[in-house]
Amino acid sequence: MAFPAPGEFKDVVLFLATAGIVVPVFRRWKVSPILGFLVAGVVLGPSGLGALASHFPWAAEVTIDSPEDLGQLGELGVVFLMFMIGLELSWVRLWLMRRYVFGLGVLQVLGCGLIVALITHAFGASVTTAAAVGAAMALSSTAVVMPILTENRRQHVQAGRITFAVLLFQDLAVAPILITLAVLGREGGGETLSAESLLSFAPAALAVAALLVFGRFLLRPMMRSVARARSEELFVAACLLVVIGSGLLAAVAGLSMALGAFVAGLLLAETEFRHQVEQVIEPFKGLLLGLFFLAVGAGLDVGLLLREPLQILGVTFGLMAINAALIFGLARAFGLTSRSAAEAALLLAASGEFAFVILASAMDKGLVPEDLGQSLLVSATVSMMCIPALAALGLRVAGRATAGVSEATTGAARAPEGRVLIVGFGRVGRLVGEMLDRHGVPWAAVDMDAGVVERGRRSGRNLYFGDASRPGFLQRCGLDTARALVITADSNGDGGGGVEALVALARDQRADIVIVARARDSQEALRLYDLGVSDAVPETIEASLQLSEAVLVGVGVPAGPVIASIHERRDEFRRELNRGDGFLAKTSPEGG
Repeated sequence: MAFPAPGEFKDVVLFLATAGIVVPVFRRWKVSPILGFLVAGVVLGPSGLGALASHFPWAAEVTIDSPEDLGQLGELGVVFLMFMIGLELSWVRLWLMRRYVFGLGVLQVLGCGLIVALITHAFGASVTTAAAVGAAMALSSTAVVMPILTENRRQHVQAGRITFAVLLFQDLAVAPILITLAVLGREGGGETLSAESLLSFAPAALAVAALLVFGRFLLRPMMRSVARARSEELFVAACLLVVIGSGLLAAVAGLSMALGAFVAGLLLAETEFRHQVEQVIEPFKGLLLGLFFLAVGAGLDVGLLLREPLQILGVTFGLMAINAALIFGLARAFGLTSRSAAEAALLLAASGEFAFVILASAMDKGLVPEDLGQSLLVSATVSMMCIPALAALGLRVAGRATAGVSEATTGAARAPEGRVLIVGFGRVGRLVGEMLDRHGVPWAAVDMDAGVVERGRRSGRNLYFGDASRPGFLQRCGLDTARALVITADSNGDGGGGVEALVALARDQRADIVIVARARDSQEALRLYDLGVSDAVPETIEASLQLSEAVLVGVGVPAGPVIASIHERRDEFRRELNRGDGFLAKTSPEGG
C-alpha cells in the first residue's frame, strides 16, 4: 500500500496550525476567530506568502497550494451550520417567525437584488448578468454572522431575531437561485423561462418531499436503533450520515446541500436526540467552518485588489451601504426600534458565502463575464472581512446596556421561571418527576438509555437522550434558565457520567442553581457537598430512616411523634454532613 507523500498533507497541516495557534491568539485579543481564519488565509494564500516564494524559497513551504480543494471541503462547514440552525429552530419556531422570514426576508432579497441588478445593468451588463449579480450580492453571511451573534449572546434580542430571520430566508432562496441559473445556462442565457424549463423545479420539490418522508418515518427509528447500541462512535457516524446524506440527496435534485441539511435539522429538532446530536456535530461544524474561511482568505486575489483598489473598495462599500440602508428601512417598517434596526442593518450589510457559490455557477455557465465575476468575488471577500467590525459597531449603536439580554436571559434573573432538570430517569427520577407534576413544576429529564427515553416520550414526558457529563450538553438542555438540577443517576452514570463529575460541571456553569443529588452513602454525600451540591441524599441513610419509621409504627408508637422524630433525625444527618465532622465516626459507609 502506497502512502501519500508528506508534502500532500501540507495544506491540512497549515489549517491545523492556524486553528491551534492563530485562532487562540485572536480569542485572547477578543477578536472573532472567523477574522483570524480569514486573515490567516490571506497571509498563507498564493497572493500572500506565495507571492514571495520566488525571492524567499521558504515561503513556499508555508503557502496553501490548493485553496480550491480546501474550499470544497470547507463548504461542508456551511452545510453543518445550516443543519445546526435547523436543530435549534424546529418547525414550530419557523412558523412563529413566518412574518419576519417570509415578509422581511423576501423584501430584503428582492429589494437588494433588484437595486444591484439595475445598477449593474446601467453599467452595460445584460439583463441576465445583472440578475445573477443582484442575486449573488443580495445574500449576507450566515456562516460569519450567526457565530458572532452567539458569541455576543445577541441571537435572542430583537435585532438578533430579525437578523436570523433574514439570513434564514436568504439560505432558503439559494436553491431556487441556483436552479434558475442552471435553467438560464441551458437556454444559452435566454431572458425568459419557458414552460418546459419550469419543470426543472420538479426534482427539487420531489427531493424536499423525500427528505420529509424519510425524516418523518425513518429518521427517528434509525437514531433509536443506533442509541440502543450504546456506542459513541456509532452515534457519531449516524449523525454524520444524516447531515451529509440529506445534503447529498438535495444536491442530486439540484438544491443546495445546505438546504437539505437544514430540513434534516428541522426534522430532528422535535426528537429526543436533538441535544445529543448538537453536541456531536458542533466540533465538526467549527472545524469545517474554519476551513471554509481559511480557503476564502487564501482565494483572495490580493493582486487585483492592489491594481484596482478604488474600484474594488468602491463596489464593496457601495454594496454594503445599499444593503444596510434597505434593511434599516424595512426593519423600521416592521416595527423595530431605530437602534435594533441599525444593528441588524450593520450585521447584514456585507456579502456572504453563497455569493461565491452563485457567482462561480454563473461564471461557469457563461452568464457573468470572468473579469466582472472575479472583481465581485474579491469585493465579497473584503466585505466579509469587515463583518466583525460591523458587528462591533452594531453592538455599540444598540447600546451596551442591552448586551446579552435575551428571551432566555441567563442567571438567577430568569431561574424562578425555568424548569427543573432531572439527570437519570430510572425509578428514582420517575418518582421525582411525578412529585414535580403534582405541584405543577415544569421539568425535563435526560437519560442515556434510549429505551427509557422512548417509553417516557410515548407517555408524554419531556425526555432527551444524551450524555449529561459532556461539557455544554446541560446548557443545551436549558441549564442557564433552570430552577434546579436533580441528579438521580447512580455513580456508574445511567444518566450520563458520574454524579460527582456532573455536580462539578453544573456548579462551574451555574454558581447560583439549586443542585440536589443522589448519593450511595455518607462518604459520597460528603464529597458532593465539597463540590458544591445544595443537598445530597444518601441512600443508606434514607433506607435506615424509612425502616425505623416502619418498625416504630409497627410496634405501636403513635405515627405523629414517629414522623416528627424521623424529620428531626434527618435534619441532624444533614447538618452533620454539611459540617463534615463527627458523622463518619457514628455511621459506617455501608450503613450497617
